[in-house]
Amino acid sequence: MKPLARDVRSNFMNAISTLIRRSVLPVLLALSVPVCMAAEAPKADSTSAYKPKRINKAIELLEQGQPIYYAGSRGGYSEGKAMAQTWADVILYGLEHDPVDLAKLREFMQGLVDGGPTPSGHRTPAVIVNLPILGTDLETMKGGTWMIQQALAAGVHGVHLNRARSPEAVRLFVAACRYPIHQQAVGKGLEEGLRGMGSQGYPSQIWGISSKEYFERADVWPLNPEGELLLGIKIEDRHALKNAKKSIMVPGIGFAESGPRDMGLSYGYTEGRADPPLPEEVVSASARVLQLCKLARIAYLDNVLYDTVESRIDEGIRVVAVPNENTLMTVERGRRYTKRQMPW
Repeated sequence: MKPLARDVRSNFMNAISTLIRRSVLPVLLALSVPVCMAAEAPKADSTSAYKPKRINKAIELLEQGQPIYYAGSRGGYSEGKAMAQTWADVILYGLEHDPVDLAKLREFMQGLVDGGPTPSGHRTPAVIVNLPILGTDLETMKGGTWMIQQALAAGVHGVHLNRARSPEAVRLFVAACRYPIHQQAVGKGLEEGLRGMGSQGYPSQIWGISSKEYFERADVWPLNPEGELLLGIKIEDRHALKNAKKSIMVPGIGFAESGPRDMGLSYGYTEGRADPPLPEEVVSASARVLQLCKLARIAYLDNVLYDTVESRIDEGIRVVAVPNENTLMTVERGRRYTKRQMPW
């Protein structure tokens, strides 16, 4: 009888194990999946019927009154293809402190196209390149315009200018990004555009439009309401701060930032912090640049944290830099706070 009792107990335990495996465990796993997915990334609604209205996703969102969130890259084709489905609205392509490899930038743009479209239906995320050009004075700006020409010919959607100390340099910066066919504000604060014939071929393919349409749409927004290029400037040292109002008011600038790390360095601080607590001079500079952006009706770029994203959006931040930790949770929180409709 004892062997039989052992068999009964064994069969009973096997039955219980099977029941758990077949019913309870799948339920537990199903409940755990959404939590894991939420920790990885905000997910786009695959059933969304959203239809893009613009080539430049960032401009489209800004026109809707929505903040835009960015990520960085310095990669080539494989990195571009991998980032085609990024959570970011904008990719800031960093060449300020890296080798100026414009062929690699072209490959990156092609990778975005080949890996696209984005979950929102745009051909690519918006790409804004940060070149090693300083807007310190007119002569320095003249020496760097060739890089702007080359970057735009790679198909990017905008350029970010460092150390915008000189309003004259900023005006030349805008002119270097435009074609002479676009005449808004020429003679009224701007020079005629400097881009030339032959620069339209590759970027028109990246944008997925004809060369003729590229000529028409490759202009600066919001100066040209139909333009698809977004230009930014960095008021990132105490010298630039003196002329900040004139620089930010230059027609064709779409956003500006105060660059807390470099601004702090300008005042003698080497900590390189972008998050609170910041030195008093840096806080004051940021408030000043934000005020001027509001006055000029352009976007302001600054850093946020998970706990501050909502309050900072209320302050007026529209180009959002997110921390390395809790990045996706911060982005998700901000997008839900503004009731964003465009998929991400």
